[in-house]
Amino acid sequence: MQLQTNIPFVKEPYNPISYKSNICLLGSCFSEHIGDKLAYYKFNTFQNPFGILFHPKAIENLIVKAINQEVFTEAAVFYQNERWHCFEAHSELSHEDKETVLKRLNTAIAQTHQTLQEASHIIITLGTAWTYRFIETDTLVANCHKVPQKQFLKELLSVDEVAASVENCIALLKSFNPKLTILYTVSPVRHVKDGFVENQQSKAHLLAGIHQHISKRENVHYFPSYELMMDELRDYRFYADDMLHPNTLAVNYIWEKFQHAWISHESEQTMEVVASIQKGLAHKPFHPNSEQHQKFLANLHTKIEKLQQEFSFIKF
Repeated sequence: MQLQTNIPFVKEPYNPISYKSNICLLGSCFSEHIGDKLAYYKFNTFQNPFGILFHPKAIENLIVKAINQEVFTEAAVFYQNERWHCFEAHSELSHEDKETVLKRLNTAIAQTHQTLQEASHIIITLGTAWTYRFIETDTLVANCHKVPQKQFLKELLSVDEVAASVENCIALLKSFNPKLTILYTVSPVRHVKDGFVENQQSKAHLLAGIHQHISKRENVHYFPSYELMMDELRDYRFYADDMLHPNTLAVNYIWEKFQHAWISHESEQTMEVVASIQKGLAHKPFHPNSEQHQKFLANLHTKIEKLQQEFSFIKF
């Protein structure tokens, strides 16, 4: 019996991800799941320099600033709950010291500029079409940083607004780095704080906006993370305890599909070597000073050295 409907995948024939690739990941927390998997297997990755960004306009704003190398000044930060924050970045960049925050922001801009210039692939994960507009400045923010909600207007980006933002990102990235392969996906994380119907409406706007600009001729692709969760897994046993985020099993399942579609055949052997080294490094011996364990460590060191001779950027 066939108990599941499966989304068909074929291996990307022209520019799959390999250990020669430079990969940039931007967007929602699900991009971090994929980024963490790539990092575990020691691919050359650069991930969310401004922290998690949920909506298209926040990501577009980051790309514009990074490409133009715009400098953050004191006007970009504010003091709230004993810390300095920036509305354009996640709270992980916040700090008690204003100069530290500005340094973090401008370092992230410089790193992102260089990464986008050198990247072979960029993976952009959109989480929601819901946004918050700071009334005082009439600007959309990436993160509210627990500023009272009455200071914001909540807005849903229309399909046309999502499509325009996606189009702007593609045009900017392609003009800056014509060889770049762009891969969009929609996060399967459910934003039910917006409301159940409102979450589905938001995802629908993202999907419709993205698909207006998918063009394999221009190396712009779509990976169905959201559809895998909704159509193949379709069960609460694949969610974490909050019933909103995919659990480890679901993330691994979606990663396997991603690997099948986007990781080159040649890289899969290297991934197996990396995985064996990672497991070896995580091993906790009963007798660390024993001769057997010392031989195990020597063999592990030899594996690492051999791998690093082929890929100098790999570090353990």
